[in-house]
Amino acid sequence: MRSVWRTLGAARIRDIAAVGASVCMIGISYGVTAHDAGFALWQIIALAVLVLGASSELLFVGVLAAGGAPALAVLAGLVVNARNAAYGMRAGAFLHGRRTRLAGAHLVNDESVALATAAPTPETARATFWASGVTIMVSWPLGAFVGATLGQVVHEPAVLGLDAVFPAVLLALVLPALRRDTTTRVCALAGGCLAVAGAPVLPAGVAPLVALLAVLVSIPSTMRSRR
Repeated sequence: MRSVWRTLGAARIRDIAAVGASVCMIGISYGVTAHDAGFALWQIIALAVLVLGASSELLFVGVLAAGGAPALAVLAGLVVNARNAAYGMRAGAFLHGRRTRLAGAHLVNDESVALATAAPTPETARATFWASGVTIMVSWPLGAFVGATLGQVVHEPAVLGLDAVFPAVLLALVLPALRRDTTTRVCALAGGCLAVAGAPVLPAGVAPLVALLAVLVSIPSTMRSRR
């Protein structure tokens, strides 16, 4: 354990802790929402542990709360979580061995892959992935439990203002990458515009998925660099 902390370094540990805290805050919002939608405590916790995907769970709960069919709610959650296929391919670059990849598959998400990708060495990337993945695996269900408990007295999660915490933390984490590369800045701006434009008309959680189309902007510069 001591060697893992040395590999990560104090700055990366702070980043992981900040992400864990923000995920916990969003988990509280999810727990309140799910409780208000009529989910039992065990169902809320089971979803948080087994799915471990914030946007897909929120969308699943939202569709059912609006009277949608369970099959439609499951399909919507799967579509939103489809982005994890791309994240999984990226995580495969620093997770070697079949057993290791199978063990880490459940920990693949936006935050664990983003933090690991920003690491300077493969060794640090692996340590960051596992540390952030386990942190999220604990903090998300914990937040869901707290939110489900609060849901007995707070019936509108928006009044807590927790939904702004997570985007703010992610923005702080990606700022260094935005300073280094023009193509990254253009992709981020295009993705942000797509997400903002789609948010008012798309179901909850789908706008970030549409924003992934912004990676198409990087294709011309990637092709030029390979020539």
